[in-house]
Amino acid sequence: MKLNKVSQLVLVSAIGLAVATLLSGCFIPTIDYVFVADSTSNTPGSAGQIVPFAIDPESGALRTDTAAPIVPSGGSQPVSMVVSSDYTDLYVANAGSDSVVHFAITLSTGALTQKDSITTSAPPVYIAVSVAHDYLYVVSGTTSATLSEYSLGSDGSIGSLVAQESLVIPGYASDAVAPTGVAVIPNSTGLTVSPSVYAVYVTVYDQSAYNPGGTVTSNANPGWIFGFVVDPSSGALTAAAGSPYQAGVKPTAVTADPTDRFVYVTDFASNELIGYSIETTGQLSFMINGPFKTGNEPTAVVVDPRGIFIYVANSLQSTVSAYNIALPTGTPSATVAVSGSTTNSTDTDPVAIIVDPALGRYVFTANYLGNTVSGFRLNPSTGVLTATENTPYVVPGANPAAIAAVPHGNHATESVTP
Repeated sequence: MKLNKVSQLVLVSAIGLAVATLLSGCFIPTIDYVFVADSTSNTPGSAGQIVPFAIDPESGALRTDTAAPIVPSGGSQPVSMVVSSDYTDLYVANAGSDSVVHFAITLSTGALTQKDSITTSAPPVYIAVSVAHDYLYVVSGTTSATLSEYSLGSDGSIGSLVAQESLVIPGYASDAVAPTGVAVIPNSTGLTVSPSVYAVYVTVYDQSAYNPGGTVTSNANPGWIFGFVVDPSSGALTAAAGSPYQAGVKPTAVTADPTDRFVYVTDFASNELIGYSIETTGQLSFMINGPFKTGNEPTAVVVDPRGIFIYVANSLQSTVSAYNIALPTGTPSATVAVSGSTTNSTDTDPVAIIVDPALGRYVFTANYLGNTVSGFRLNPSTGVLTATENTPYVVPGANPAAIAAVPHGNHATESVTP
């Protein structure tokens, strides 16, 4: 139906009135919802919880919203969270209760609804989800490391165990091994080409070879990263050629860039960022000129959605290190200059870090000892970080250990074309 000019004017006026009504009703826009997992108190064994926040699109400040209340994490001591690539499902690993719990996300409000869960044979340490949202990866253990792969239903429900791998240092089968992180490729829905390989990478360190203040009983290299090629149809895992690969002394986190060409690992003990190139077979090769200097005791790493900048959370120093990525080599070519100070300071003990998925313009850290979240505005041209308004933001409860984010339902997401 074609409207005449008078009808068009009436329609425009009606739309304007509706918008004004929303604004007068204190409608507050948001670009993302941020979820922070912590414990209800400092008491050992206290229940875990997930605290939702909304991001202000202009200032980047975090605020709570009654439409998205705090929910129990379904266990105790939550340590890791991940969201599905379509942002409809969230999974949280509870180390204190040996469980992984699935929540459905209401994208219009950020509200979480608990759905189902699984029990793990050992405390889960870190989790990841395939980009096709068909497999969940769980690394678990305290003195022995295991990678478990579970099927996921079309509704996000956690299904049966598909594959499982024990992560043993070659030649040192009796050594105590602790897992620290897991990353999958492909890891971006924005790719315009088919991935050359599906793979999962897990970081571990040998506690028998690296034991500060204790007895060392092994001469093995302490830090390692295991690589497995994934059959996308069956989920079968096959060790990548040359796996495992050396990864410094105590690797604490691992991530892949959104083009699935590079892997980055933080080395807590050496204060370094280690870079690898991913071959078409899934094999990893050390980047030239690496490793790269970080702040003190790096514990988390993230690449922005465009694959241009890397951000590392340094727990002891309570800072964030920022780097440019030199394309096409993936090398962290230079430390991004910091405006007005020498460091990007956070609250005490940042242990997890994210970049918002909607615009790729904000960086947030979960500060374990500060009981807060620190926020930064990301300059998309330079990568420079500046503190967001009123940062840090207090998190109800204690010891936030994990952080994740989803875009608001009316916002697109940043992506990259390789």
